[in-house]
Amino acid sequence: MVENLPPPMAARRPNFWQNSGYALLKHDANGHLTVTDDFLRAYLARPEIAPVEESCDRERALHAELLENPKRPVSDDDIAALEDPDGRDNYRVLIDFRNRLVDAGTVENCYLNLFREGDVRTAPMFLDQMVQVITRAMLDGTDDPFRARAGELLFREQTVTIHEGSILAGDLETVEMLAQTGGMGAIGELLVDGGIKPRQVDLDVMQAENAHKYWQRDERHDMVLDLSFTRPGLDALCRVLETWVEHFTGAAVSIQPVQQITDEKWVWHIGLDTEATALLNDLYDDNDVDEERMERLLSLFRMEFKDESLMQPDIAGRPVYLGLAMNEKKRLRLKPQNILVNLPLAPEA
Repeated sequence: MVENLPPPMAARRPNFWQNSGYALLKHDANGHLTVTDDFLRAYLARPEIAPVEESCDRERALHAELLENPKRPVSDDDIAALEDPDGRDNYRVLIDFRNRLVDAGTVENCYLNLFREGDVRTAPMFLDQMVQVITRAMLDGTDDPFRARAGELLFREQTVTIHEGSILAGDLETVEMLAQTGGMGAIGELLVDGGIKPRQVDLDVMQAENAHKYWQRDERHDMVLDLSFTRPGLDALCRVLETWVEHFTGAAVSIQPVQQITDEKWVWHIGLDTEATALLNDLYDDNDVDEERMERLLSLFRMEFKDESLMQPDIAGRPVYLGLAMNEKKRLRLKPQNILVNLPLAPEA
């Protein structure tokens, strides 16, 4: 009898975003990510921190001591002793972030604390890395490439084009990079709409027939997500946002796309980005919104709590409307913290 054989390839769950640092973290009883020494050590390997030929002896010593003990206290005097001013600045930023992570205990607590404090000075790069690793944890075990690609919207800026009635989102960094190295392909309009002079770029729109290719390209960020109404990409984004809310709050919600808000008792809304926040506020207040701004609105969603007792008593039972919009440069920068800090949760929830 043959035992302990690995599962068939078709049964294995994809191990995606391997560079996110997810494998360096552990889970607590709530499924949240506890900060480990190995996770902290990964930041010491970054080019902004790793010693170079010109690094002074004190910088090399500090780096070695942190590799040995990533939670080693670092004083202002330790940093002031470094000769390179850029090195001092980089260490100040890193140590502040490290201290926040260690004090919070979990990546989720650190992320939430930053926005609850209302004074977010942590480098955007660190915020995006936290969101990526949290999203990776949320999606662990998924075999749906649309959900993984939709999850990228939570931490990577997109450039958007409307192509033959479809709303197509391409990774901004990848599009800009390919604009320097390639020419136009089928989705080259992403470059034109993004104000970039293209050469030849080959980007694939994710469809049922080719979505499986995502697992071999997950860190290339070169597949375009169709966010059009009724398309799998938009449905996947809804499922990701549902999971995001439940992961942080424990509240199970249902999120569905809608084409317009006709609710005469509209009482609560959340913009998923800066543009959508301003737009929904104006619509709610019956302010005039010109056609150009309305065209930036990409998607509307209706969110409902499965347990209404978790909502503020004066809001309980009413839907929460969400909006997603691109800015005047056709950029989409989803802010996943918005949905967390603006949920109408009951005080005890």
